[in-house]
Amino acid sequence: MPVDFSGTWNLHSSDNFEGYMLALGIDFATRKIANLLKPQKVIEQDGDSFAIHTYSSLRNYLVKFKVGEEFDEDNKGLDNRKCKSVVTWDNDRLTCVQNGEKKNRGWTHWIEGDELHLEMFCEGQVCKQTFRRA
Repeated sequence: MPVDFSGTWNLHSSDNFEGYMLALGIDFATRKIANLLKPQKVIEQDGDSFAIHTYSSLRNYLVKFKVGEEFDEDNKGLDNRKCKSVVTWDNDRLTCVQNGEKKNRGWTHWIEGDELHLEMFCEGQVCKQTFRRA
């Protein structure tokens, strides 16, 4: 049985978010504001079906997917690019590959204890974030 990611998670730490946003081509003002935010993730999981809500005072984002099935992802409110994405299990980690305009883009989620870890990567930049259960 895969890990249960369900729950509400608050951002605790973030490393290299600026570099990641630069790789995505996000403008200066948005990067400065985004670096100040403390987003909350609400993950709903039903087996291999997921809905991941990310809430902040700047923007909210929702991605829904089923593990192993390619889907069209619209990153409106993030970098406003569309891509073909697929999420797979890598042992107890969820790994997403986002194919589109930006190269080597995606993310990995995993849980250690009561912390949710997220690594987002794009064109050689890696942002590492840690969330704690609310």
